[in-house]
Amino acid sequence: MKILLAHNRYRTGAPGGEDIVFEQERTLLEQSGHEVSCYLRSNDEMDEKQLSHRARVVIDMQRSERTVRELGDIVRRNRPDVAHFHNVFPLISASGYEVCANEGIPVVQTVHNHRISCSTATHFRNGSVCERCTPSNPWAAVRYGCYRNSHVASLAVASMIFRNHLSQVHQQSISKFIALTRFSANRLVSAGIAPERIVVKPNFVDIPDVDRGPARRERAFAFVGRLAEEKGLRLLFDAWKQLRDVPLWVVGEGPLRAELEKIAADNNLPVRFLGLLERTALPPVLRAVRSIIVPSLCLEGGVPLTLLEAMASGTPAIASRLSGIPEIIDNEVDGLLFEPGNSAQLVQAVRRLEYESPFHAAMSARAVEKIIRECDRQANLKALIDIYDSVVRAR
Repeated sequence: MKILLAHNRYRTGAPGGEDIVFEQERTLLEQSGHEVSCYLRSNDEMDEKQLSHRARVVIDMQRSERTVRELGDIVRRNRPDVAHFHNVFPLISASGYEVCANEGIPVVQTVHNHRISCSTATHFRNGSVCERCTPSNPWAAVRYGCYRNSHVASLAVASMIFRNHLSQVHQQSISKFIALTRFSANRLVSAGIAPERIVVKPNFVDIPDVDRGPARRERAFAFVGRLAEEKGLRLLFDAWKQLRDVPLWVVGEGPLRAELEKIAADNNLPVRFLGLLERTALPPVLRAVRSIIVPSLCLEGGVPLTLLEAMASGTPAIASRLSGIPEIIDNEVDGLLFEPGNSAQLVQAVRRLEYESPFHAAMSARAVEKIIRECDRQANLKALIDIYDSVVRAR
């Protein structure tokens, strides 16, 4: 099958889970013998210090003539059977869908976040979940300056959301949506997408070199992700003031790092900041800790990839009971859930797993079994091809 993949990468120094998923699926399709062509843009192209660049981005996120030109050339040259989009914000824009629709190429869109209705894509504001904005009414974001704490930038993104809603580009140009969780699928239905055009397909986990034998674990816990407010880092550090005897490893970078380092220093917390690790360096960390902690306060587009990778490594997770996370973690079976924002419950969960025990060992084994069963590489490939076949036949 001839497949076109399109993706707007995050900045090189701050890669997102969407970048990893894109590369994994690209490799999976190529290794399976499919002919894959790509249209890639990167946020590295933007120099946010230059007014002309910022103005260009504002224009392009509404409609990108560059996307129309470049993607149109690729489509006409390669004539793919199907186009699969991952992230289109901000440089590719919805113009990518229109190009493919005009050329008669069916479009599949993986929904990694909630940008269809929220300027920040997380439905997070002022420390908790916010659902003021919808595709038909995204203007609360402008009032609160949700996108990058800027009223002007928020106006640009809200205008894009509203324009896409008015033009019905998602309804008219996308044949199939891939939702990563049932929670995300339901959000799409609420946004006006017909249920029959949505398929739930979780990401797969591909860690071929993991030793699935018994791990020699340290008495430590880990957070892996972007150091940002919506990820619940302040809650995590607040809980750790009651866990001063338990080591915490923090993997990642982000705007809260300096603040978190100060909190750790001022309160003499046993926290190690490991920074942004290479992908190959992450599995040994996941195998070395008792558990990873996912204290998210926002609506995740799917289940964080690091949570799946930890479970595949036999490391159970302690995570917020929020968005699609309860779909992968069965509480007290293969992980522990706590109410979002509840530091007392988080402390209690850490105490339950801080020592090796039959309870921890049983959860570890069941976590591995679940990932093998539900996030298998070959099952993911079959699901992708089935989706592609369905939209090709329909078109």
